[in-house]
Amino acid sequence: MCGNQTEIARDSKMKICLVGGAVRDRLLGLPVNERDWVVEGATDDEMLAAGFRRADADFPVFLHPDTREEYALARTEQKTGPGYKGFVVNAEPSVTLEQDLARRDLTINAVAEDEQGQLIDPFDGQGDLKQQVLRHITPAFEEDPVRVLRVARFAARFGSLGFEVAPETKALMCKMSASGDLGTIKPERLWQEMSKALRTDQPWRFFAVLHDCGALAVLIPELDAAIKAASPLNHLRNATMQGGNRAVRFATLMYSVIAEGESLFDLCNKLRVERDCMELLELLVQLGPDFVSAGNAGAEGLHGLLVAVKALQQPERFRNFILACTAIWPDEAEITTQRLNHALEAMQGVDPKELLAEGFKGQEIGDELAQRRVKAIKARLDS
Repeated sequence: MCGNQTEIARDSKMKICLVGGAVRDRLLGLPVNERDWVVEGATDDEMLAAGFRRADADFPVFLHPDTREEYALARTEQKTGPGYKGFVVNAEPSVTLEQDLARRDLTINAVAEDEQGQLIDPFDGQGDLKQQVLRHITPAFEEDPVRVLRVARFAARFGSLGFEVAPETKALMCKMSASGDLGTIKPERLWQEMSKALRTDQPWRFFAVLHDCGALAVLIPELDAAIKAASPLNHLRNATMQGGNRAVRFATLMYSVIAEGESLFDLCNKLRVERDCMELLELLVQLGPDFVSAGNAGAEGLHGLLVAVKALQQPERFRNFILACTAIWPDEAEITTQRLNHALEAMQGVDPKELLAEGFKGQEIGDELAQRRVKAIKARLDS
């Protein structure tokens, strides 16, 4: 615990505890990237007087004046309507830490640490950490549909540690999916959770959990249908194992959806997908079939594909395209990738400056450059 937390608490008779992910990750032996705190026995005015600044207009969350870490007043929440703001919040000083922990989603996220380093664990989160179980705390879990996404994301994040969703939690998630409440989740929040999941060690588990509980059929029915008919989760697994970044993982996951005839732009706009992910998916849809045939293509075909991918100008784009194609078409990947790399090396050996020195101008330069590069590729393939 930070020393200045104790000083603030002593001056204003606040009780300050570290909560949530920081405690959970430390108990799991994982790096702690950010810390959140709960303040018991304080008011908004006392927090502001101590130098804290408001971080949220709707909830009693404040930023520490020095560390910029979030401090939230202990609170309870009562569901009154749909959506993220459909709650009545009680953050009176009388609300206890245990009451605050009870409103959280999972037992493993409801462990706190006080200023003396003692753990407060009213729902046996430590037991579930040891048993690798993702378990909800109370039936109030179903009041917030976003929690279905969070459980799926934790399943992806901690899948390599052996974590599984508790049967009773999965049953509740199935009930929530069938109720129609997931339809209130905003596209931006869906993409936020999806984007985080795509960066985990086992991102395919996020979509598998949502598929199994019926949530994916509500949230992204196009992908749910593709999972039943094709192998997008295997593609995603392959991309992850190859070290593909978020854009590569997204493109390989969604390729089957677009290949079945769904509109790429409609799907990406619906999900509020960021540009890097959408552009790689578009590239994969347009040129993926050319990658498959490139294993038998001649010099002109290889040159055309490399030009279309902009392999010379944007090597990272080319690398991501190759990774995505390899994840989807692993049987063709080794020979095709080798031929493309050899062709690219041959193209790099043709210097456009030589054409200028020889007197070529305007369109002549582009035409002659293409001819010489095709010739260089052919020579490399024949060698």
